[in-house]
Amino acid sequence: MWGLSFFCICISIPVLTYLFWLFLHWRSLIFIVKKWGIRFLDALHLHQHLRVPEFDESNDRENKLYRRVSLYVSSLPSLEDSDYANINSGNKTGDILLSSDGDQQIEDVFLGSRVSWMYRIENQNGVVSRSFVLRIRKKDKRRILQAYLQHIVEVSGDVEERRKQLKIYSNINGNWRSAPFNHPASFETVVMDPDVKSKIRHDLEVFMKSEQDYRNLGRVWKRSYLLYGPSGTGKSSFIAATANLVNYDVYNLNLWQVGGDPDLNSLVLKTTSKSLVVVENLDLFLSDNSKSRARISASGVLNFMDGLLNPQNEKITIFTMNSKDGIDSAFLRPGRIDVHICFPLCDFNAFKSLASNYLRLNDHKLFPQVEEIFQSGTTMSPAEIGELMLVNRSSPSRALKCVISALRSNNVSAGRFTKPESLSPLEMSEEGGDGITRKAISKHQFSKLLFGMKSCRKVGPSDDGESETLKLDQTVT
Repeated sequence: MWGLSFFCICISIPVLTYLFWLFLHWRSLIFIVKKWGIRFLDALHLHQHLRVPEFDESNDRENKLYRRVSLYVSSLPSLEDSDYANINSGNKTGDILLSSDGDQQIEDVFLGSRVSWMYRIENQNGVVSRSFVLRIRKKDKRRILQAYLQHIVEVSGDVEERRKQLKIYSNINGNWRSAPFNHPASFETVVMDPDVKSKIRHDLEVFMKSEQDYRNLGRVWKRSYLLYGPSGTGKSSFIAATANLVNYDVYNLNLWQVGGDPDLNSLVLKTTSKSLVVVENLDLFLSDNSKSRARISASGVLNFMDGLLNPQNEKITIFTMNSKDGIDSAFLRPGRIDVHICFPLCDFNAFKSLASNYLRLNDHKLFPQVEEIFQSGTTMSPAEIGELMLVNRSSPSRALKCVISALRSNNVSAGRFTKPESLSPLEMSEEGGDGITRKAISKHQFSKLLFGMKSCRKVGPSDDGESETLKLDQTVT
């Protein structure tokens, strides 16, 4: 009896396996027949082919629809059924993405009509061109084309938000080179006056929602900021935090690397919407008399600041300067610079923010000594104080003692700050001013403090005279 049961089991296993194989084979056969049947029926209709190139051939601008189509096609389920596809890693850990290979037909259905996409790469005289070709029945074109393209834009926008990895672009030899942008700065970690930070954040958020307002006013949807102040006061961290807040790619435009006005025009034209263009040390460039500076005219820089070269929407431009002194007012007027933000040296409020970020301290018995030194007019850059805290973060008390020693050794001569007269009501931004003359801590002193931490001693209050320290000053319009 047991032998018969064992024999039946041994026979049933290969039989069931064979039947399962026939089932899979039949399903595959159905799929093949269905696929060729669709192609046969398509052959009975007249089709039109619409090409979406990567660049606009008339002006060499990036075709924004090309990227939308690329994202849309890569999200289609039929891509998995194509004969060939590329497998790529996504921006997030563990993400695996498919993309279309050359000359592969990717099917799609919209409003009951069947269409297909094909990715093409062509090489003509050494020039590589990429495009997507839409194949659509002529009888369906009038009915679905506009709605289908709008559907592509909406779906691709959702796909882009899910996959987006911010990039930073640098101009090299007249072209943009990109790299992943992974800076961790945020508005929460940026050391600024809380009220000023809140106003700037609100200004950015309002800007991103104001497309229709700019359109009604007949203005390009852009916003420009000037960050000015000594080195080490947080301008670069603010730029990174802004990029992370608005989720824009960063274009770091090095004017010294630009070959001339035509080269500048070409670079600006290749920037995209939803981008943050950064021009650092504009004051140094404008005052530079070298040959690299002479390649770009003042009118070329002004045209760039006006937005005439690239009137694409939703773009933010940030300029940085160490000082606005001696800069022609034409470069600073409203319309070219919308918001002026002063980044001063550190004061006690900024010090407390640094202590909270680096040392996780909201209060300490040494804080009154630090406050008294700041009130005397002594100061340092936030970067210098932050570095002292970073290397001593395992011992908050030692870090504070080293900061006090550094402040004591930094003999600062400060003048009085005089607030400038009010600007005309027609001005769109308020220009801050800094009447303080400061002597920064020397490299020798800072190195001694940084690498000789064990020598930090307990220090007492200072008897230096009082002076005013300029706070962050800007007006958002």
